[in-house]
Amino acid sequence: MAEQTAPPVIRDDTPAKPDAAVVRDALGVGVAVGLSGFAFGVTSAGAGLTLLQTCVLSLFVFTGASQFALVGALAAGGNPFTAAAGAFFLGTRNAFYGLRLSQLLAVPKAVRPFAAHWVIDETTAVALAQPSRRAARIGFTVTGLTLYVLWNATTLLGALGAEAIGDTAAWGLDAAGPAVFLALLAPMLKSATERATAGIAVLLGLGLLPVLPAGVPVLAAALAAPLVLWFQGRRAAIGGGEKHAGAERDSRREKNSRGEREKGSR
Repeated sequence: MAEQTAPPVIRDDTPAKPDAAVVRDALGVGVAVGLSGFAFGVTSAGAGLTLLQTCVLSLFVFTGASQFALVGALAAGGNPFTAAAGAFFLGTRNAFYGLRLSQLLAVPKAVRPFAAHWVIDETTAVALAQPSRRAARIGFTVTGLTLYVLWNATTLLGALGAEAIGDTAAWGLDAAGPAVFLALLAPMLKSATERATAGIAVLLGLGLLPVLPAGVPVLAAALAAPLVLWFQGRRAAIGGGEKHAGAERDSRREKNSRGEREKGSR
């Protein structure tokens, strides 16, 4: 979602945002994303998961990208452990969101285990966009509640619908999961670094798909992030070295020019 920078500073003199406006924005995000749970239900049923397994995933995992990655790998014939590993590593980003939100929301310790279950892309984005702690708490709560209820309800409907229509591939619904995943991901790619990382990840995933077992290319695509960071570090080092060398050349020219002026004055 939002560009990942330092946590926002909540000041007492920050202009208040009306609670109704925060609720409206949070409901908009929750409803828009929550309805895509139907696509997950269809995709999961098409991958061979039972109605109970599909609903349990949405109830207890509740992170759409990881859920789609898991059922996608299973649908491609991947090993369940490999598929679960890919989903797990994709979901680790929520832990970093939690580090930021813990200071921003400052919820009581007794509530933290329940709040942690709602720490996902959408709730993080809405909370971080607010100007005050009160607004952040309202935005986080309303987004989380709306999204959790709708996601699970539409997951159930999608799974039931998939069982009713039979072969999801015949209807083209097997593409619903990837389409929704891309729709959720695209707005998050704001900087050149994020777009480059996503592009390399796609190339790695698609390039390795024919030669590696199902589910493994997803794990290999995670190498895109360290590759981009390494390249940025190398470019910064080269740029810094060239800048230093240029400064040294300018210094030598200045010294030579100063020496020539002193000789001329004598």
